[in-house]
Amino acid sequence: MDDLAQSWNKLTLSEREGPGCCLTNEESVKEFSIVAKFLTRRALNIEAIARTFTPLWGARNGFKIQAFGDHKILFTFENKEDVDRILSSESWSFNKHLVVMQRHENDLSLQDITFNKTTLWVQVHGLPTRFMSFEAAGKICGVVGEVLQPSGNKVYDGGSFMRVQVSIDLSLPLC
Repeated sequence: MDDLAQSWNKLTLSEREGPGCCLTNEESVKEFSIVAKFLTRRALNIEAIARTFTPLWGARNGFKIQAFGDHKILFTFENKEDVDRILSSESWSFNKHLVVMQRHENDLSLQDITFNKTTLWVQVHGLPTRFMSFEAAGKICGVVGEVLQPSGNKVYDGGSFMRVQVSIDLSLPLC
């Protein structure tokens, strides 16, 4: 092992090869991405996935879709708002199987992404009217996972029940 390290230390670039290259943000792709893992054992049909999610997501300029093996799909959008809206509307499913999604930062390899959390909407039924609040429902849902705070003017009142968005650790059993 030491021989290999010494050999590497002796390597240098020639004048023709130059001092190296630095890339800046100006050369980077101006796109926003979501990477998704489909929790199914079935083969994925990219065309069917695109046909299903296109009308559901209603992205302004559509999206590009690319398969990366191991049931991972990269969705690329031109607008950050589309990505934000899609992720805030989690959870998503395809053919009755959960789709775990994460915002993809373009400087991360898809192999380095772990899909150990997802967001679910939990309904709390049977609360007395005096406890029909986000705080009360959030305290109950805190047993299941991490309760996500509401953003914007989202309404969590479902009439006779409360809805709370909860981040669930997929490596743990639900009960």
